[in-house]
Amino acid sequence: MHQLREQHPFVLGGVNLEHHSGAFGHSDADVLLHAICDALLGAANLRDIGYHFSNTDDRWKGISSLILLQHVVVLLKEKGWQIGNIDAMVCLEAPKINPHIPAMQANIAKAAGISEEDISIKATTNEQLGFIGREEGIVAYAVCLIEKEG
Repeated sequence: MHQLREQHPFVLGGVNLEHHSGAFGHSDADVLLHAICDALLGAANLRDIGYHFSNTDDRWKGISSLILLQHVVVLLKEKGWQIGNIDAMVCLEAPKINPHIPAMQANIAKAAGISEEDISIKATTNEQLGFIGREEGIVAYAVCLIEKEG
């Protein structure tokens, strides 16, 4: 979950989206990639994204979350895990992301070292309810399948 701020860049799945506001955070605030990183780390019992990429560490300030995902993949490989697939859901009112999903899948596939066919990205609105409905924030959820290599 990240808050949205007026006149701030909106990066989702490594794609820069045109919108009047964007997600705010320590890195590029790519909520989709953060959810994917957390799903992968959690599935491998490797803690969470905040543990590995603290918002108090200037190394991660403004960094592309695609780089964070690459680091997560290395952590998984070090423990003998490989990614089977990723399924993600983004909850936001606007902008519409459907036209950008193929580019997001390509970015994630490249960073994670898996096929675009193994990455599902969906979106839904919050029917104008709550902080998402008021366009004050964005939420993403992800699940994944990981398998021991070999």
